[in-house]
Amino acid sequence: MAEVVVLDSRERVLAGILFTAAAYFLFSAQDASIKLLVAGMTVWQIMFVRSITVLLACGAIGGKRLFADTIDSPIVKPMLVRSAWLCYYNAARSLQLAELTTIYYAAPIIVTVLSVLILGETVPLLRWTAVFIGFVGVFIACDPTRLGLSVPVLLVLAAAVLWGIAVVLMRKTAMQERTMIQLVLNNFYFLLFSAVPALIWWRMPDGPQLLLLISVGALGGVAQYVLFEGMKRAPVSIVAPFEYTSLVWAFALGFAIWGDVPRTEVFMGAALIVGAGLLIVGNEHFRKREQA
Repeated sequence: MAEVVVLDSRERVLAGILFTAAAYFLFSAQDASIKLLVAGMTVWQIMFVRSITVLLACGAIGGKRLFADTIDSPIVKPMLVRSAWLCYYNAARSLQLAELTTIYYAAPIIVTVLSVLILGETVPLLRWTAVFIGFVGVFIACDPTRLGLSVPVLLVLAAAVLWGIAVVLMRKTAMQERTMIQLVLNNFYFLLFSAVPALIWWRMPDGPQLLLLISVGALGGVAQYVLFEGMKRAPVSIVAPFEYTSLVWAFALGFAIWGDVPRTEVFMGAALIVGAGLLIVGNEHFRKREQA
């Protein structure tokens, strides 16, 4: 019986890792769509339409009961912190994608630290090493040494801190709340904060822009759902480093869409990032086998 429980636990953790990795691929695809859209409209409008799209889908699936349950949810306040993404996307106008991503990837380190301070999770030395290796990979790939403390940089740093807090709070509450309710709250807050600026600077989208807006909503909604499901299955200190995989996807999509050719440093950094993720997966697999 004990062996069955251990195996089940291992499968849940590995499922959490797979869900998380899939979520960050979808987020990267969403960000690529947003990058195509920001040339012709504001980030506020994009977030506004995305939130409406996701909320309509939630309503179609869960009906009125879902929204009624959401109002009484205990995670109403923790989910408010996730509005950090508004800082991130507004900074995207002024920073290159590589610079933006590099600064933001302080977030997994913040998540790992907070998982110890707030959740009381035990983080082995090997996992700390993997987080550090992943961040070194991002640093090498993007070369942020030339950046100063401009307003956009501070916005991304704020987004990283707020996101780290949000991830830990979500892990703390995820086990007591349905994923659909988390999805509704997350997009309601985005809608709330983006509505006024979006309507003030509204630009009527053409056909291709409308399709991209819908794809942003679909990709963002599915990515959020998968991410929440992943957090229910594995400790945040395990899944946090897999956020680094979105950097690999960002460069791959940049090449596929815009023809951007990554520098040698990018491949070196990507190898470190992937290695850090595999280190965690391998360690988790070996540790659970020993316990079994």
